[in-house]
Amino acid sequence: MKKTSKVIFTKSLAFAAGIALALICAVAPLHAQRHADPQKLANPDSFSMILLGDPQGYTKYDINQPIFELCTAWISDNISRLNIKAVLCTGDLVEQNENIILNRKMLNQTSREMWQSASRSLARLDNKVPYIVSCGNHDYGYRSSENGMTRFPEYFPIERNSTWRDTCVAALPNRNGIPSLENAAFEFSDEKWGRLLVITSEFHPRNEVLDWAKKLASSKKYENHTVIFMTHSFLTNGKDSRRIEKEKYKLIDNNGADIWEKLIRSTPNIRLVICGHTANGKGKFEDNVSYRADANDAGKTVHQMMFNVQTLGGGWEGNGGDGWLRILEFLPDGKTIAVRTYSPLFGISPSTKHLAHRTEPFDQFEMTIER
Repeated sequence: MKKTSKVIFTKSLAFAAGIALALICAVAPLHAQRHADPQKLANPDSFSMILLGDPQGYTKYDINQPIFELCTAWISDNISRLNIKAVLCTGDLVEQNENIILNRKMLNQTSREMWQSASRSLARLDNKVPYIVSCGNHDYGYRSSENGMTRFPEYFPIERNSTWRDTCVAALPNRNGIPSLENAAFEFSDEKWGRLLVITSEFHPRNEVLDWAKKLASSKKYENHTVIFMTHSFLTNGKDSRRIEKEKYKLIDNNGADIWEKLIRSTPNIRLVICGHTANGKGKFEDNVSYRADANDAGKTVHQMMFNVQTLGGGWEGNGGDGWLRILEFLPDGKTIAVRTYSPLFGISPSTKHLAHRTEPFDQFEMTIER
């Protein structure tokens, strides 16, 4: 009898505790985290794409790696708020693709550790949003594009991100004959913008890559799409931006000027080119970005934008870029892309959020896509 009474008392106490907890929650509901600098679209009917510059400065030092992960965590947290359709990355995920000897003057991570860092950071976006990478010169060879070998397909197979299955519509094998997202096309649609095609390419793309991209963009299936072409090396940095004509790498297939002549100017629906690669270590923002616009053979404006902020935050051996990224807002007029430059590293704290927005003309501007 005593045992039965004890059980009844215990159950009654648990029931009472549950009621009390429910009442407490009703009186004092739990609150979501308050963001120090929440971002929003200028127009609630817009969508956006997020642009990440070359991440190699983050991944090559273990102390910098959390900054890259903060950037992708911030993107993940803002997918709904900013209606993010895709994340674009200009490449150079690592400082050295395949090297076990540490040069302490420029890194403290082996290549495997750098690839693991890049993979870990981008895993924040897996199964949530497509991210599209234009592999850079540091992603090939041993230290810097001595050959076409790359670990990219090993760390970023299409199976790892389910959103690629729904958006990736074409791909071409890499220099080693391996199916890879190094040369791939992704399709997106919007009520106001219609259909868009984002094509990414390997560093110094081979002629067959440019032929493939041209044939794809010009095909009956995609000829009415607005095309964004991504490649790692295309423009020089600074206000006097020009297309790169010569570089000292063993992978010398096609430089920026070649890509313009063989693909961009003669493909009428390519309206935006995005690249990274060039920069300097002087710490001036305007020296690490560039932009130019030129008419193609059809008389349409082609916007060309370079974004690579890896030397900001302390130069070549600094923190990797102060968390700077770009928000590309596609306005519902179906023709305007508003560019904003933002850093979640600064924005995460009320004490530094006043530093989180770049508003110079080369940081904040609009591009009009002609129809």
